[in-house]
Amino acid sequence: MKWFYSNDDPLTTTLLGCLIIFFVIIILTRIIGLRSFAKFTVYDFAFTVAIGSIISSILTSSTSVVHGSIAIAGLLFLTYIFSYLQLKSPTLSNLLSNSPLLLMEGSTILYENLKAARIEKSQLIAKLREANVLNYEQVHAVILESTGDISVLHSSGSAQNEKFDKSLLEGVRRGNS
Repeated sequence: MKWFYSNDDPLTTTLLGCLIIFFVIIILTRIIGLRSFAKFTVYDFAFTVAIGSIISSILTSSTSVVHGSIAIAGLLFLTYIFSYLQLKSPTLSNLLSNSPLLLMEGSTILYENLKAARIEKSQLIAKLREANVLNYEQVHAVILESTGDISVLHSSGSAQNEKFDKSLLEGVRRGNS
């Protein structure tokens, strides 16, 4: 039965740690900004994984709440610094960020880009269904965003002649370059 619960488990310590870390993250995020938990770049992903790991080690009592809070604050500060440096340096921004990739241009599926992104046609079609696309003629573009999300830009069913602003594709790679 010890595998399920042991009297030695510090449940009150874990619950108190949850409460404290919850407020620490809220306070630090309010100071640093919501950008710290956005999923824009590789380092944002690394930050999110690291925060989860720190919280886990705090709640399992292998790390003190103070130590963990300082580690979280340090990671938030690094995220703030890197986001500032990315704004100032396009080179650093290109190193840290994936460029969006065009998966469909109009009604044409770009199979080479699907292959490069390791996305199956069935996954692309599922995204089209999620976006309520009724036929390929409605599609203006499908983009694999730098966040890993897939955006479907399409006309509504009743307005297929809507004007598509090509500037929405600014910064989107058309090929595997």
